[in-house]
Amino acid sequence: MPLDNDADVLVIGGGPAGSTAATLLARRGRSVVLAEKERHPRFHVGESLLPMNVPLFEELGVLGQVRAIGIKKMGADFPAPSRRGYNVFRFARTLRPISDHAFQVRRAELDALLFRHAAQSGARVLEGVTVRGIELAAGGATARLEGPEGAAPRSLRARYVIDASGRDTLLAGQLGLKRRNPKHQSAAVFAHFSGVGRRPGEDAGNISIYRFSHGWIWVIPLTEDCTSIGAVCWPQYLKQRSGALEEFLWGALQSVPQLRGRLENARLTGHLTATGNYSYASRRIGGPGWVLVGDAYAFVDPIFSTGVFLAMHSAKRAAELVDAVLHDPRRERALQRRYAREIREGLDLLSWFIFRFTSPVMERLFAHPRNVLRIEEAMISMLAGDVFGNRAVRWRLHAFKLIYGISWLGQWRRARASWRARRQQMGLRLSRGAGS
Repeated sequence: MPLDNDADVLVIGGGPAGSTAATLLARRGRSVVLAEKERHPRFHVGESLLPMNVPLFEELGVLGQVRAIGIKKMGADFPAPSRRGYNVFRFARTLRPISDHAFQVRRAELDALLFRHAAQSGARVLEGVTVRGIELAAGGATARLEGPEGAAPRSLRARYVIDASGRDTLLAGQLGLKRRNPKHQSAAVFAHFSGVGRRPGEDAGNISIYRFSHGWIWVIPLTEDCTSIGAVCWPQYLKQRSGALEEFLWGALQSVPQLRGRLENARLTGHLTATGNYSYASRRIGGPGWVLVGDAYAFVDPIFSTGVFLAMHSAKRAAELVDAVLHDPRRERALQRRYAREIREGLDLLSWFIFRFTSPVMERLFAHPRNVLRIEEAMISMLAGDVFGNRAVRWRLHAFKLIYGISWLGQWRRARASWRARRQQMGLRLSRGAGS
């Protein structure tokens, strides 16, 4: 679409975060330009949504459309020493009523749907247009836009910039704010498959999470006999591969005994992709005239399927922030501090669990859940995305941390005692040998 020289808000990135922010601001009467470097539909990983997405879709007015392109996800399942071999954490058992289900969707369809909806809501949408840089100044910003090959570069002035550029992290990179997480470095290999076995009954749409010796694996059922499967592992493990990428992925999947039966008739059908260094965060989430949302600010790990929800939730909060600041610029610092505190508290809570998920202690606690003090329901609430502002969930998750710490200490003491016993036994054998 033709561009004016000015807009109230420039939103960079046409994924769920950018489209959500653009829609909500356009509805409030703000002039919004939404710039996406690719053209929809385009493939994207992150197909598993959370129950906390449902009220957001309803607020945007697209819930019916999302339901039409997805399949119901009633919960998440993890391996367990039970008759069927796994435990299902059903979303119907959250601490407070949210939605008893979420959806599994092809992101190409979801992102295109939300992008079109932003246009229908009044945002000026640009596809195939890359934002090459932002010049920040008092009272606004100037963006350099680069269109399809052969098109002349253009500039756009905006009173505010929302960076929803995802893993491109445009502003965080430009301002030197992006920091890799040294304690949780991970890589991923994923693809789409056909013929993958599904859970019986209403659990057919659930996401399944498996651990293996070098990380964890997701299995996400999609429509039309398509299943998204990925292995998240240490980058060093991925670098050690000697064969083709497809062989590497199959090797990781076949190393999990509980998963092999579901793969007997499986065939890789496309979108084989590898990506590295998942975890990062920005030192700041906003500044004068700009704010970061979703993956443009931080990305931890996809294990609890929080990506799209965190993107849309932060976009909604950012849209409220920007609209308020455009009305009264004096409130900017206070509103940004509140926004930063909310997003960081939710991310910190999720990060604690994510960074410990592959530990033996966490594996045992997930395999044998107990609902003392309704802690299991709080865990399900976390899996549903209810990590922002719910004190009833938060104090129970902190109680779970205490249980984890006690269990870890007990395991460490048992391992230490076993090591000492082996050492003593070895010394006894050596002394007997010397005596003979």
